[in-house]
Amino acid sequence: MANEEECRVALERVAARLAEVDADRLAEHVVERTISCRVADLGLAFRSRLHGAGLDPFERDEDPGAAQVRLTVDSDDLVAMAFDELNPAKAWTAGRLKIEASIFDLLRLRKLL
Repeated sequence: MANEEECRVALERVAARLAEVDADRLAEHVVERTISCRVADLGLAFRSRLHGAGLDPFERDEDPGAAQVRLTVDSDDLVAMAFDELNPAKAWTAGRLKIEASIFDLLRLRKLL
């Protein structure tokens, strides 16, 4: 099981990858949204804000259910996805990654991955 610091590093890696996306492409597909990532096996949650310039830094969150896009994943799977060892689509279809969002948000995010 990964620890809190490893999860933070994984989330920072995801944010850094998103920052590498072409600005025009990002602007085309991104609508400002709050995003939470609940790390179920550690009982932790992190929150960020997605916008045209990318993701804000992730911070600890006590109310992950209030975010517009909610991810739930175990720590090891989060780290594996961040380091390209686990495909997010495969994790989602296998039930290892849960995503709660509007259908429109899901379609927009899919285009960025």
